Amino acid sequence: MGFFVTIGYMLSLNTKVAGLPTVKKPVIKHLKTLGLKTVQDLLFYFPFRYEDFRLIVPISKIQPDVPVTIKGVIQLIGSKRSFYQKSNITEIIISDGTGQLKVVWFRQPYLSKTLKVGDRIAVAGKVEFGRYGVQMTNPVYEKEKEGEGFVYTGRLVPIYSSTKGLTQKQLRFLISQCLPSATLMKDWLPDDIIKKNNFLSLGQSIKEIHFPVNDKNFKLAQTRFQFEEVFLMQLQNELSRQEIKQLRAPNLFFRQEEIKEFVNALPYPLTTDQRKAAWEILQDLEKTHPMNRLLNGDVGSGKTVVAAIAIQNTVLNGYQAILMVPTEILAEQHFQTFSKLLPDKRIGLLTSKMLKINNNEIKPTKKEFLEMLKKGEVDICIGTHSLISESVKFKKIGLAVVDEQHRFGVKQRHAMIVPNKKQKTAPHFLSMTATPIPRSYALAMYGDLDLSLIKQMPKGRQVIITRVVDETNRYKAYEFIRREVKKGRQAFVVCPLIEEKEESESKDFGFKMEQKTVMAEYKKLSEQVFPDLNLTYLHGKIKAIDKEQIMKDFGDKKLDVLISTSVVEVGVDFPNATIMMIEGAERFGVAQLHQFRGRVGRGVHQSYCLLFTNSTTEKVKERLSFFAQTSDGFTLAEKDLETRGPGAIFGMEQHGFSVLKTGELGSMEMIKKSREAAAEIVVNDPKLANYPLLKEKILQLEKTVHLE
Repeated sequence: MGFFVTIGYMLSLNTKVAGLPTVKKPVIKHLKTLGLKTVQDLLFYFPFRYEDFRLIVPISKIQPDVPVTIKGVIQLIGSKRSFYQKSNITEIIISDGTGQLKVVWFRQPYLSKTLKVGDRIAVAGKVEFGRYGVQMTNPVYEKEKEGEGFVYTGRLVPIYSSTKGLTQKQLRFLISQCLPSATLMKDWLPDDIIKKNNFLSLGQSIKEIHFPVNDKNFKLAQTRFQFEEVFLMQLQNELSRQEIKQLRAPNLFFRQEEIKEFVNALPYPLTTDQRKAAWEILQDLEKTHPMNRLLNGDVGSGKTVVAAIAIQNTVLNGYQAILMVPTEILAEQHFQTFSKLLPDKRIGLLTSKMLKINNNEIKPTKKEFLEMLKKGEVDICIGTHSLISESVKFKKIGLAVVDEQHRFGVKQRHAMIVPNKKQKTAPHFLSMTATPIPRSYALAMYGDLDLSLIKQMPKGRQVIITRVVDETNRYKAYEFIRREVKKGRQAFVVCPLIEEKEESESKDFGFKMEQKTVMAEYKKLSEQVFPDLNLTYLHGKIKAIDKEQIMKDFGDKKLDVLISTSVVEVGVDFPNATIMMIEGAERFGVAQLHQFRGRVGRGVHQSYCLLFTNSTTEKVKERLSFFAQTSDGFTLAEKDLETRGPGAIFGMEQHGFSVLKTGELGSMEMIKKSREAAAEIVVNDPKLANYPLLKEKILQLEKTVHLE
């Protein structure tokens, strides 16, 4: 179809984007924002969806609200300024011999200079029948080029994640320039796997995923990339599992009397699921090979107490325990929780910006803190990935716990499990996740881990009342929040973005999507809605010491409303907070919404979750309505699997892999096939000596692990 842009020579995969023809400095800057610096980066920057403009129809046959491509000649062109919107409008009339069609673009004044009467043009979008007649508004367009025909219409058109100042058309053009270089790609997937599954080559798959020629090839390319993402995860897990099998772990005897005393002292009885999970873990700790277990539980089901039982048993056996979490806020929260649960133990907090000892009035220096860890003077150390830096040494670790384990890369978890390769020893390893994962997928994805489930809620936990609130009732919702605050309660307001500059504007669509931001909401709520209440804001860019103070003030009830990004998604535990208000709810999956909702309802008071959305689509309404009516996290996870794919649940980008490029992991059958293929390779060739390209790929992934 001639969609490759001819540039006269083959580009190297390492060619900088600055070296591409026609690329200007502002575009280079925007590409860098997206992490696109080389030709190879562009080739692996996959579309997140496609517009289907394959239906090409004559003007006389057009139907309303159906995506189509119209080809014709420009008969008339004009530009004017809208009186009401104060913006530029460009209008053209095109004809194809069967009729004429009016096409309108908003806020794209340059089009009146780019397009000329007599140009052959294709426009793609939906036709509207309005009071001004038949027209197409803000369509994708392109002029016919001699010898090439039309490129970006009349086909599946890729849509890429972008940034302000960079259009879809620019991204498509640049990527099309690079596509011939896809043939230079070394195919790291073993030949026997490619043949067995009838996959396309890597180079051909890249071409098809960007600009599909037909449905068959597109599906083949999509399937290949889905497979290889899961295969790489399974391969890393398999390599780690084989290494762990060769290691020994301390047998930590069950200190029955002390553990029974600890459980009886808790202010609430354990649920049956908690008792069962704790017993499974305690039995594993007595074995002489490393425990490797996943504690999978719903929001608020009490996983932390189960972990505390395991940690207490470890310390009673004379060993140290460590707990690694993905964010500083969660680390601080766990530090406070464990200091209350185990006040007689010396507990340390270590992140890149925080250093604490719970029962030490004199704050140690980092050097002194590390020396205490090395001498075994700290029983339990809680922290972020700082825990696995080379400078951190422990006297003897008996148990390593990872909370929100899917947010860490395989390499990071492996560093905790195998800290002492020379002595062939390792601590027991417990993974926890507050993102419920359906059992079938958990077993498929984490087959190397034993699985403990906690589905029951602690006695007395009330169901959180959830409502999708219509925009017309917004101020009623504000008044409801005010009434709750007057009762002594507190509220969260979650927004998708920090500030407006994060919003993207696409010239292809000619409008700017309004999104709620933390800073804008803080200004509105503090100045106009709740000027008499105590409000503040929280987001990931705030300094750690300031975050700590904000969370302390909220916990001490000095604040009434906390406006935040998703940094409050996990681990935040304030029993006095009873309202979770979520702006832009359509931007989050139901599993993540469930995490937000789980930040309230943790005390004795009835709690509420209020959802607001700008979207009017039936699909969004249905999803949010389902969420509002469903309180079980595992049921919601199943829904996310259906609508967003397992990548949304498993956090694939956190495993050390690129973002799941095709949007989903694929079927259980594909996961099974990938596990079998990975296991067969590792069993026969544990060093990957016969697979140098595959080994190189694994090493590359380990170097580019992304952590929150």
